[in-house]
Amino acid sequence: MKTKTGAIVQARMSSSRFPGKVLHIVSGKPMLLYLLERLKRCTSLDMIVVATSSDNTDTVIAELCGQLDLPCFRGSLTDVAGRFKDATAEYQLDAFVRVNGDSPLLDQNLIDKAVNIFLDSDCDLVTNLMPATYPKGQSIEVLRSKTYRQAYDSFKEDDEREHVTPYFYKHTEDFRIYNFSYKQNINDIKLCVDTPADMDMFAAIISNMDKPHTEYSLEDILRIYHELSHSIK
Repeated sequence: MKTKTGAIVQARMSSSRFPGKVLHIVSGKPMLLYLLERLKRCTSLDMIVVATSSDNTDTVIAELCGQLDLPCFRGSLTDVAGRFKDATAEYQLDAFVRVNGDSPLLDQNLIDKAVNIFLDSDCDLVTNLMPATYPKGQSIEVLRSKTYRQAYDSFKEDDEREHVTPYFYKHTEDFRIYNFSYKQNINDIKLCVDTPADMDMFAAIISNMDKPHTEYSLEDILRIYHELSHSIK
């Protein structure tokens, strides 16, 4: 029987460091749309769900999803793990890819790689964060929904509810986990967007592209990133 696999994108407007960043306009469109366009290029996903909160501040995210005809699940603002649990049940997902809405340059090929590893194994979690060797903003986690929902009741710490997956890394002996790594450790490179300075770098990378951004792999993006970093210095 086919494993129904979806990407669940966590996104909210109330970022403490950079409020509203997910819908910040870059080259004519909101940052979140870049990520969604990349996810749509994945061949391994059955669906994409944006998981935002039921807080009024996040209605604009739900409205964007409506315009894109994209599923949007709204749940707890603070219990993000619970939001994911309920979304997997709502859409009857057998497995899901956890995606951060602040990662507009996430390489869709990495998602396909991780999902295919997951489907060919009996893992509970396929990740590239144990240890993290890819640039920040290229994090991939594929989880078995049933395992995740069973583990959820054990999420007692604040970080386990806010960041969704810490419990699995704290209790690796209880789960079947597979990690894949980059050819070298370049986790010091930041391709996610946490601050206005990060947004400036993202905008600069986009403006230095001469074809649709979805055609740029991680290697292509790193090449532009290094060129920009050298010119800034």
